[in-house]
Amino acid sequence: MFNTVYDVIVVGGGHAGSEAAAAAANMGSKTLLITMNLQNIAQMSCNPAMGGIAKGQIVREIDALGGYSGIVSDTSAIQFKMLNKSKGPAMWSPRVQSDRMRFAEDWRLMLEKTANLDFYQEMVSGLVVKNNKVVGVKTSLGIEISCKSVVLTNGTFLNGLIHIGDKNFGGGRAGEKAATGITEQLVSFGFDSGRMKTGTPPRVDGRSLDYSKMIEQPGDEHPEKFSYLDVTKPLTKQRSCYMSYTSPEVHDLLREGFDRSPMFNGRIKSLGPRYCPSIEDKINRFADKDRHQLFIEPEGWHTVEMYINGFSTSLPEDVQFKALRSVAGFENVKFFRPGYAIEYDYFPPTQLQHTLETKLIEGLYFAGQINGTTGYEEAASQGLMAGINAALKIQEREPFILSRSEAYIGVLIDDLITKGTEEPYRMFTSRAEYRTLLRQDNADFRLTPKSFELGLASEKRMKRMEEKQKKSDAFVQFFADTSVKHEEINPILEQKESSLMKQSDKMFKIFSRPNITIDDMRQVEAVETYIQEHDLDNEIIEQAEIQIKYSGYIEKEKNNADKLNRLENIKIPKNFDYSKLKSMSMEAREKLNKIQPVTISQASRISGVSPSDVSVLLVYMGR
Repeated sequence: MFNTVYDVIVVGGGHAGSEAAAAAANMGSKTLLITMNLQNIAQMSCNPAMGGIAKGQIVREIDALGGYSGIVSDTSAIQFKMLNKSKGPAMWSPRVQSDRMRFAEDWRLMLEKTANLDFYQEMVSGLVVKNNKVVGVKTSLGIEISCKSVVLTNGTFLNGLIHIGDKNFGGGRAGEKAATGITEQLVSFGFDSGRMKTGTPPRVDGRSLDYSKMIEQPGDEHPEKFSYLDVTKPLTKQRSCYMSYTSPEVHDLLREGFDRSPMFNGRIKSLGPRYCPSIEDKINRFADKDRHQLFIEPEGWHTVEMYINGFSTSLPEDVQFKALRSVAGFENVKFFRPGYAIEYDYFPPTQLQHTLETKLIEGLYFAGQINGTTGYEEAASQGLMAGINAALKIQEREPFILSRSEAYIGVLIDDLITKGTEEPYRMFTSRAEYRTLLRQDNADFRLTPKSFELGLASEKRMKRMEEKQKKSDAFVQFFADTSVKHEEINPILEQKESSLMKQSDKMFKIFSRPNITIDDMRQVEAVETYIQEHDLDNEIIEQAEIQIKYSGYIEKEKNNADKLNRLENIKIPKNFDYSKLKSMSMEAREKLNKIQPVTISQASRISGVSPSDVSVLLVYMGR
C-alpha cells in the first residue's frame, strides 16, 4: 500500500501539522500528512479567531516565512481589528474573527494544491525506531510506513480525557476519539511526559440572544489584513461581535455547581492555561470582582452559532445553562453544546533542540500542544519550524534557527527549550526583550530574505518585500532631505498645539514630534505630491512613519541586541560535562547538564543559572 519511503511524515492535521506539512513539501520533501479525520484539517477547536496580543505578530511572521496561516486567516475573516493601537507600534497586534468552516476548508484546499504532499486518514499508534533514529510510523491497523523523519503534532489527542461536571470520557475533541499508544512508547524510550488541561465554552444559538442588551463590538473602520502578499484583500464588510458581563447572581449560580466541578473535586489534577482561565476559576480566584467580560463571537458569515468567549467551563451542563440564562441578553438562550475541559499528555520541551528535534531520537520532531503550548498561532509557528528543519536535515543542510532578536517565533522556541513549561505556554509581547524590533509591520523585512534563501518563500514574495523596503526607505529619506517653510507648517503645528517654528527646517525633525502624525504631514503639499507620484500604499506610509517616529528606540534596541548576540556566538561543546566546574553552583551544574545549552547566551537564560555561573563558563571557554 505504501511503497514510498517518505522524507517527512507529519502526524496530526491541526494548525501545527498543517504548517509542518506545507513547509516540508514546499521545500521539496516527499511528505505524508496522517490525521485521524481528514474532514477536520486545521479545525479551530476553540475560539473562531486568529491573532491577538503577540499572537498576531506570530501569524505575520509565519506569513513572512512562506507559511499559510496568514493567507487562510485573510480569506476566512469576518472581522479585522488592530489591537493596542493607542499604544506604540511594538504593541500593535492584528486579530481576525474567522468563519470556522471556511477556515478549515481553505486550509484543506491549499494543502491539496501543494506539490509533494500526500494524505492518509488513520491513527498513528507508534513509531518505528532503530538505533535511536526514527525510520517509520505504525498505524492502528498495523500498517508500517517508512520515512526519514517524523513531526508529531498531536494537539490535545494524546490520551485525551474530556470532563463535563462529574462525567468524563476519552476524546481529543468533542465527538472525536483520543489517540493512544504514542505516549507509552515515548516514555519507554526515556522521555518525560506530563498532563495539561485546557477548556472551551458553550456554543449557543444566536437567534435566542437579545443583542439590544449587549454592547456591539464592530471591526476596524479601515481594516487591514495578515498576509504581505496581494493574493488576499482587506475586508469590505464585517460582522460585529458583542460584549456582555456576568454578575453576582451568575457567580452564585455557578458556585452551586462547584461540588460537582472536576476542577474542585480532584478529578482534574493538571494545570490549565493561566491567562485563559475557566469561568469557575475566575470567580474563585478573583472573588472580589462582581463581574467578568463575555465576548459573543459569531462562528461564521451565515451560521447562527455563537462562541461565548470568557465562559470556558467544565461545570455540569445544567449549571452552565442556568447561570448563562442570568447574563444580560441570554435570558432565552438555547445551547448548541455545553462547554468542557480536556486533559491530555504533553512532553516537557526541555527535551528538544532549537530545531524542535528531540534529543533522544534522531529525526523525531515535536510541535504544538505536545510541547506544552496553548493557541493556534503558537502551534502553527512550531509546526512551520519543525517542517523546515526536518526538510533541511534530510537535505543535509544547516538547521534554521531564529534568535530572540529576530522573531517572536525565536522567543517562543527558546523559552520552551531553555526554561520548559509546567502550564500551557502563551506568547505575550512582554516575553520579548526586543519587541520594538519585532513588530507586526516589519516581519517581512526580518524574515522573508531568510526564508527565500531556504527555498520556502517564493520569488514573488521576495520581490514584493524588496519593493516595499525600497519605497519605504526612500520615503524616510525624502523627509530627511526635504525642508519645509515655517509659514507652511506653522498653521498645522498651531492646530496640534505644538511649538511653532521660526525658520525652515527638515521635515524629519518635525515629523519626529510625538503628537504629529502622517495625516498632519500630508497637509504639506510636497508630502502629498510625493505619495501620489510614487503610488505609496498605506503599508509603506505606515512603515515610514514608524521608522521616523521611533528611530531612536529602534537604534537603541538594535545596539542592545548586538551586545547580547555576542554571547550567542560563544558556542558550548556538545555534551559538555558541567560537573567538572566545581566553582559553579550545584543547581546550575544540574540544570546545565540536563538542558545542554548550545551557547553561553542560552545558558544565561536557564532558571537557576546566576551571572556568576555564567562568568565561570566564560572563563572556562577562554573568554
